[in-house]
Amino acid sequence: MEETIGVTSAAQIPKQRGEALLDTAVRYAEERHWDVFPGTWLESVEGVERCSCGDDPCDAPGAHAAREDWATQATGSATVARRLWQKQPKASILLPTGRTFDAIDVPETAGFLALARMERMELTLGPVTRSPDRRMQFFVLPGATAKVPDLVRKLGWPPAAIDLVPLGEGTYMAAPPTRFGTSGAVQWACRPTAANRWLPDAEEIISPLAYACGREARR
Repeated sequence: MEETIGVTSAAQIPKQRGEALLDTAVRYAEERHWDVFPGTWLESVEGVERCSCGDDPCDAPGAHAAREDWATQATGSATVARRLWQKQPKASILLPTGRTFDAIDVPETAGFLALARMERMELTLGPVTRSPDRRMQFFVLPGATAKVPDLVRKLGWPPAAIDLVPLGEGTYMAAPPTRFGTSGAVQWACRPTAANRWLPDAEEIISPLAYACGREARR
C-alpha cells in the first residue's frame, strides 16, 4: 500500500511558503490533472495569524474559498494555476470535488482504522488527506455522493447514524500543504503516486470505511 502516516508517527508539517504553494498547485494541475483554485490565506496582524477573509473567529482560517463564485475560478490548466498563485502566493490550495474525483470524509480515528483494514484486504487506494480538524478524506471516482447512502444502508447502517460524508459536486477540500490557522497543515496520509493515479470506486472501499465509522459511533 502507498505511504501512510501512522497515528503515533511524528509527521512533519510543511511550512506554508509562497513558492511551495505555487509550485504545488501547478503540479496538481499538471501531473494529476486536478482542478485547483486559490482560497484565503493567513495574514499576521499584531503578531497573530488571522484569515484574510477578516472574520474573527473564522471556522477555517486561511483554508476556505475567498469568493462565492469559486467554482468558476477552478482550473485544470497549469498555466492558469501559475498565474492565479502569482497574484496571491500565500493563497491556500483548494480542490473542487465532483470533477476528477469525489472524496469520502470521515473522522481521523475511523480513517486510520479503515486504512489498516484496507491494507489487510489488499485494496487499491487512491490518495488520502489528513486535515488539522482531525478528519480524513479518501479520494474516489466521481459519483460517490449518489451511491454512498444506498451502499451504507446495504451494509446495515442508517446513513445518519455514522459520521461518513461524501463530498461531490458543489463542494471542495483543502490540499496539502494548506494550513488551517495555527492548527497545522493538511497532510497526505496516502500520497499521490503513479500507482494510485487510477482511483477506486466508492463501492470498493465503503465497507471498511462504514465499519470503522460504525465503531466510532458506538463509542
